[in-house]
Amino acid sequence: MKKVFFGNSGAEANECAIKSARKYSLDKYSDPERNVIVTLRSSFHGRTIATLTATGQDAFHTTFGPFPGGFRYADPSDFDAFKAAVGTDGRVCAVMMEMIQGEGGVNVLDKDYVGAVVSFCRENDILVIVDEVQTGNGRTGRFYSYQHYGFTPDLVSTAKGVAGGLPMGVCLYGEKTADVMTPGSHGSTFGMNPVVCAGALSVVRRIDDAFLEGVVRKGEYIRERLAACRNVKGVSGLGLMLGIETSKPAKAVVAECIEAGILPLTAKDKIRLLPPLNISGEELEKAMDILTGVIEA
Repeated sequence: MKKVFFGNSGAEANECAIKSARKYSLDKYSDPERNVIVTLRSSFHGRTIATLTATGQDAFHTTFGPFPGGFRYADPSDFDAFKAAVGTDGRVCAVMMEMIQGEGGVNVLDKDYVGAVVSFCRENDILVIVDEVQTGNGRTGRFYSYQHYGFTPDLVSTAKGVAGGLPMGVCLYGEKTADVMTPGSHGSTFGMNPVVCAGALSVVRRIDDAFLEGVVRKGEYIRERLAACRNVKGVSGLGLMLGIETSKPAKAVVAECIEAGILPLTAKDKIRLLPPLNISGEELEKAMDILTGVIEA
């Protein structure tokens, strides 16, 4: 990536990516109607009005209306349906995807599907935005999850783990978009303040190859424990971003786990695990003892 804009949150980073994609299109094509961004069903992109609209889940579109226009939704596994969502009216300027849909159920996008989407976008000068708010900064065993797929996006948003819990959002610009934002076209009151930058430097300096290999090993350990666990029907995800489908209701499992001393989440009908990337082996073993005990009970 060529340039970076610092903000305060994942939603702000996604807002920045949306604005940048639309400005790129307007600057190049001088067509104010070429402003539509395609997102995927089951996606989640934030809680501002624009990023809620970008979220491809109807449940998030029932309150806070009216919602802004300029978004369409595509099937996250059917390339023909994606092309149908883009249509032939020439209005689409970008597609925004999560490589793993966290809130949508820890759904890992198929590599062939992503490859087809990226190739189609390259052929039609449609920008590719990857939302790495939840998947970035080592979470999946690579620095960013798109690196599992072998391409470089035009815009990347990230936040959450990048500053170790301090409020930082980041929008990264690729070759094509590096010069889109000019002085005065965007801003952030507290973006890039020295406190959060110190936190981010501390985090980023520690995410080296050995650290990422540790993330992969810890994820494999969790999968091994779950494979031997009664009532587990399936596990999805990558690295330390995992979803567990069980024969017990996910919310009930999470409630029991909280009582027993660990804090998993839910994602649709799955239990969602997002443990600290630097969790020790002893802590992970203890947590898995609790989790598997609750699932098997």
